[in-house]
Amino acid sequence: MPNNDTAKEWQVYEEIIEKFVQVIAKNMNLYGITPSVGRLYGALYFNDGPMTLDDMRDALEMSKTSMSTGVRSLAEMKMVEQSFEKGVRKDLYKSDEDWYKSFTSLFGSRWSHHTEKNIEEAEEAIQELEQIKEETSNERLQNKIDLDIDRLRYAQNYYSWLMRFIQVVASGEIFQYVPKHDLHKS
Repeated sequence: MPNNDTAKEWQVYEEIIEKFVQVIAKNMNLYGITPSVGRLYGALYFNDGPMTLDDMRDALEMSKTSMSTGVRSLAEMKMVEQSFEKGVRKDLYKSDEDWYKSFTSLFGSRWSHHTEKNIEEAEEAIQELEQIKEETSNERLQNKIDLDIDRLRYAQNYYSWLMRFIQVVASGEIFQYVPKHDLHKS
């Protein structure tokens, strides 16, 4: 039976971990991941072993459905993987502790989708503006369209560069330029 000092130490420990889990959730929110899914990842990351959906529900006081949806999202992003233990019939999950891999996967999938969409939208705007330019006799409007098409082409060039950058990150090639800190757990 722990004494009061030990109980206080555990409470302080848990508060520190919870505070950092909130930081993880806030950072993941920058990539479009809900804070609840970020907290779920944090709970899995700091847990000493795999967890069932029931374990997660109890730890986070969320519904089993929310846990299942969150785990599925994290698995799609390669941040959580299924785990197996002999004699355990329920599905077990654990966090992928390689944050570098998780970041490159998440960054690549999220950013490439939006960037590809931006390239398509710019091309569509260019085509529509060119059609207006052909149909109008207003020289001022034609000149404005020419300027804006130049701006859109610049945007397309930027998005093309961004796609190359995303590929460098997603492929892991980024680590040739910005090496990982290789600190191993003891």
